[in-house]
Amino acid sequence: MTEGSTGRPSVNKWVIALVVMIPTFIEVMDTSVVNVSLPHIQGSLSAGMDEVTWVLTSYLVSNAIIIPITGWLAGLFGRKRYLIFSILTFTIASILCGAAPTLDVLILARVLQGLGGGGLQPLSQAILLETFPREEHGMAMAVFGMGVVMAPIVGPVLGGWITDQWSWRWVFYINVPAGILAVLLTILFVYDPAYIKRAVARVDRWGLFLLALGLGALQIVLDRGERKDWLQSHYILVLSAIAILALVLFVLVELRAEHPVVDLGVFKDSAFSAGTIIMFLGFFCLFGSFVLLPLYAQELMGYTALWAGLILGPGGISSFIVMPIAGALMQKGLKPWIILVVGLAVTSYALFMMSNYNLQADFYAIALPRLVQGLGLGMFFVPLAAAAYVNIPVEKMGNASGVFNLLRNLGGSFGVAVSTTILDRRAQFHQTFLSENITPFNPAFRHSYNQATGFLQMNHVPGASKGGLAFVYGEVLRQASMLSFNDTFFVLSIATAILIPLTLFLRKGSSGERSTSAGMH
Repeated sequence: MTEGSTGRPSVNKWVIALVVMIPTFIEVMDTSVVNVSLPHIQGSLSAGMDEVTWVLTSYLVSNAIIIPITGWLAGLFGRKRYLIFSILTFTIASILCGAAPTLDVLILARVLQGLGGGGLQPLSQAILLETFPREEHGMAMAVFGMGVVMAPIVGPVLGGWITDQWSWRWVFYINVPAGILAVLLTILFVYDPAYIKRAVARVDRWGLFLLALGLGALQIVLDRGERKDWLQSHYILVLSAIAILALVLFVLVELRAEHPVVDLGVFKDSAFSAGTIIMFLGFFCLFGSFVLLPLYAQELMGYTALWAGLILGPGGISSFIVMPIAGALMQKGLKPWIILVVGLAVTSYALFMMSNYNLQADFYAIALPRLVQGLGLGMFFVPLAAAAYVNIPVEKMGNASGVFNLLRNLGGSFGVAVSTTILDRRAQFHQTFLSENITPFNPAFRHSYNQATGFLQMNHVPGASKGGLAFVYGEVLRQASMLSFNDTFFVLSIATAILIPLTLFLRKGSSGERSTSAGMH
């Protein structure tokens, strides 16, 4: 290290890139590493399918609350201090997650983990962009993007292997050594730019309070609504009213505030507004499918957590291959919205392929749609960011990025909650319908019952008659569950296809070159 012109040590830019990518990698990986462990967490903590998804959604919402105020917190405490604090909070919360004795404790620890992890991506990106010269920003964002894309590839496979070899608790404990290393490297190599100490911006406290209250109440409604029978519950009604009132007041306060938490003026640009809607609904469908696929593989097909992770892996690899190709096509003049349309169409088709899963599918039949989905997603993120940010002035880029990523996280959280609700409701519907056919007059029922009873009698199992009925009913439950997965994937496919007409609002932007890097927070 040498002394730079700013009076602080000059550190090799690639060392800085490595330092900031470690916490970013583990934070992004934590959004996917838990997916394949959900059935194990569900069994270990005696939770229902709708309850266990709170482990995902609680993290996403607390993450979303921090993202729009990351810049203000960095200015208040200093970027280096806040980065170290965020990594330490994330690491300590990971220990609490691994040691959680109940689902409630695990959810609280995940909220704390999300609050710590929320600032890691924006902080890392800001440090990278300041470290690399302006003409090398594209290279810096390519490194950043590769890390962000690789994390979801590694996450499910690593999470599955750890869950199978040890337990789901070690999925959280592996963050500890990486967190300690990231803190030490940050102390040694990361320094605040001079302007950070001078520019301490004020923030609208009422806006921050209303945002946290509204999002928190809304998330509880989404998570617990299914179990409480939605609006039939006084508890859900009250929380719904609080969520609506808080979010409406938040919008009114932010429009009048001198220093708003979120500058809503960026929504005056139609391209940005359309881009945020597409991002919200795109992540709604993406995270919905991410939580459904491991559940289908493990609960209905009997896959281990590792093999469920291997099913998710190919999609990440195909995204990793397609993303730089999409970027190169845009550099050669192809309009971002055209690539986005292709990406949405391919993603919708992949979800339609998933809606045709059955109980006889082999590994390749299950993994192929995920591979196709990865191709579509590779043509989704970069062109969407390029098209959405093209008209946003540079001085408003930070705020716009906060809004963009806030809605991205909320879309993922809503997608998980709504998808599992549809899954439960459709399973009940199909179970009722299929049970009506279990009568002595149904030849298919008689054949299955006689086969099961005969097998049990041959093996001298007591109560063969009741056992035969139990076998048939168990098969009915499996078929009902399979049909509910088909229905949910089909709904996600249609929802993705509906986004294609919205790309018409993105056509006003021409190249989006200046904003490509800004969208990948």
